[in-house]
Amino acid sequence: MSAAVFALSGCSQEEAETREIVRPVKVVEIASIDTSRTLSYSGTVRARTEMNLGFRVNGKITERRVDIGQRVKSGDLLARIDPTDYALALTSAQANLDATERQVETTELARLRAEQLFAKNVSPKSQLEQATLSYNQAVATRDAARSALDQAKNQVSYTDLKSDQNGIVTAISADIGQVVGSGTPVVSVAVDGEKEVLVAIPETDIAQFKPGKVVTVGFWSDAALMLEGKVREVAGSAEPQSRTFAVRISLPSDPNVLLGMTAGIVAAAADTQKLVSIPLSALTKKDEQSIVWTVDRTAGTVHSRPVEVADFTNDGVRIAQGLKPGDVVVAAGTQFMTEGLKVKLGSDATQQSAAAGNTQLVR
Repeated sequence: MSAAVFALSGCSQEEAETREIVRPVKVVEIASIDTSRTLSYSGTVRARTEMNLGFRVNGKITERRVDIGQRVKSGDLLARIDPTDYALALTSAQANLDATERQVETTELARLRAEQLFAKNVSPKSQLEQATLSYNQAVATRDAARSALDQAKNQVSYTDLKSDQNGIVTAISADIGQVVGSGTPVVSVAVDGEKEVLVAIPETDIAQFKPGKVVTVGFWSDAALMLEGKVREVAGSAEPQSRTFAVRISLPSDPNVLLGMTAGIVAAAADTQKLVSIPLSALTKKDEQSIVWTVDRTAGTVHSRPVEVADFTNDGVRIAQGLKPGDVVVAAGTQFMTEGLKVKLGSDATQQSAAAGNTQLVR
């Protein structure tokens, strides 16, 4: 009896040893490869038009009427410089004009007297011509003095710095007590109206951005706010320090978009290199070589395959070489795989879209 039991147990052990292990696995199938990829960059919301306002004359700032963030209207006084010297120049110009006016009156009387004497044949024609010439010179001097007076009035008015358009003060570059030259920026104003996103694009991707290109714009402060923007302007040369190109993207009008907000743009781009995206869990190492485990559908076995990694993304890893459309790749549990291991594909097998830089699982 004991011998029979021993024989039966021995047979059961031999069957267990020879029974094949079939492991269920989760896989992804590489779909058709395309050459598109997604570009993502961050930028800042700015006004399309920004004015750096400065005085048109030199002087010492005596008054500043606005602060950063304050709204201004066209014609509002922003700052003022000391007008004393310009007021004195205006007084002098007015006096010069008065003097030339008297000179015109005097020469006119002399000309009229010369005309009367010449008409009576009392004085020669040369005397009349001399009187006429003196009168014309006096008129020209008076006109020059009048222009000088107008210029002096303008100089006095230029001591007031006023806003040309409605907007928001974004920067103050000079303050009370500072002596500034003509044209030196004092107040910066972002003009009301169209807003845009300023983005710095590296030279490797600048060819993908052309005026009119449509991009998706999101905002860090409001994840639900997504707008469609268009590339309006691309810088013709790179910034000397950063070696990036400034790209301006126009935005549609939206009251939730405020100046200075951080924005992120997403744009589609063509890629000359065909890359396959797979989940990061599908990638493993074997003898310092990056590999994936592929499934032979006919035999139901797995086999290691070396691959070349292009880069890593938020969704997984992009493969430059080693995979092609139709390949079935083990997506999880790669640490349990061995060469030739029998596997069973689960009913929830998924298909991996091999769009460059874009992982998309399709049930």
